[in-house]
Amino acid sequence: MKFLKKLLKWIVIFLGLLVIALYVTDTDYLIKAVRTIYLKGHTTAYLEDYKHFDNQTVENNTPQPWPNHKDYNTVKETNTLNQTNKDNGTIAYVIIKNDSIWFENYYDGFSEDSQSNSFSMAKSYVSGLMGKAIQEGYIKSLDQPVSDFLPTFSEGIATKMTVGHLSSMASGTTWDERYYSPFSIVTRAYFDDDLEKVMLGLKMDTEPGKSFKYSSGDTQMLAMVIEKATGKKLYNYLTESFWKPLGCENPTLWQLDSKDHDLVKAYCCIASNAKDFARFGKLYKDHGKWNGKQILDSTFVAKSLKPVYTDGPMYGYGWWLKSIRDKNFFMMRGHLGQYVIVEPNDNVIIVRLGHSKGSNNQVGRFTTDIDTYIQEAYKMLGE
Repeated sequence: MKFLKKLLKWIVIFLGLLVIALYVTDTDYLIKAVRTIYLKGHTTAYLEDYKHFDNQTVENNTPQPWPNHKDYNTVKETNTLNQTNKDNGTIAYVIIKNDSIWFENYYDGFSEDSQSNSFSMAKSYVSGLMGKAIQEGYIKSLDQPVSDFLPTFSEGIATKMTVGHLSSMASGTTWDERYYSPFSIVTRAYFDDDLEKVMLGLKMDTEPGKSFKYSSGDTQMLAMVIEKATGKKLYNYLTESFWKPLGCENPTLWQLDSKDHDLVKAYCCIASNAKDFARFGKLYKDHGKWNGKQILDSTFVAKSLKPVYTDGPMYGYGWWLKSIRDKNFFMMRGHLGQYVIVEPNDNVIIVRLGHSKGSNNQVGRFTTDIDTYIQEAYKMLGE
């Protein structure tokens, strides 16, 4: 009994010293990481982790439900798709043909209205909000210097960094996109309660605008620019610019760093569902129009869906680009395989949400599961 008391005492002392050390070394964000992720059996952010963070609500207005196609759900998943969905933990798979729901199915206890984390699909929304801010005159152009809004980046090569560089992933900062290291800046940004401080601590690595380097930090910085330019919180700007005008059927949540600092994790973390996510793909497919109204400038949309850098042919302004044979897709992509995939010429939108993208965890590159979700959808469509 004495031994157990002594052991317990030393464990308490050790934990106390550990907590002190974390605060002294400015790594106390790891406490939140352990509490919200690791103690729940996960090694990285997961689909329903938004429930354990502070959020702000993005309100919807009058819902505009998607119509069902005349051939709605007349075809089942292929065997290959079934196996992939099982292996990768798919929770939603939807095919939209000619702006109507052609096929939909939900798995693992999720439904059409279930919320799950968008992860980096949020980057497309943030880029769209940049386009909206330019359209409304809050930002002069893609070439406006970031330093006009964030004076921290007013020295040296940082002065060459523009708003467009942030949207096209070419800021030149030292941001390092490592998801599975507890000490990476990605992990710090996800759990730190003062995200602005993290972002303003970034240094320059290379000259901006020279090459593509996938960076969640660029999108986060872009969000801060948009908030400074518009004087509006990003969750409110999303509400008024897209969520309400596009007739989303459900309100959504956008994760914050903390209630006190009230800054959205702009590079990720919009909790919504497959059919509401799909609306943003339709908006870009239709050149920025929704129900005949020009919501987003068509020239900006067209520019967004073309490669910006020769070493980054897979990325435009906030959107991924991929060609398969004679088909050209643009897509929203997120961690663990969240996808809104659009082929405008075929008028097809494919949405897949799930727990994993398979064994290939490459960041900033296309993984093989994407080909499967596309190819099997076209087999189902008979095209």
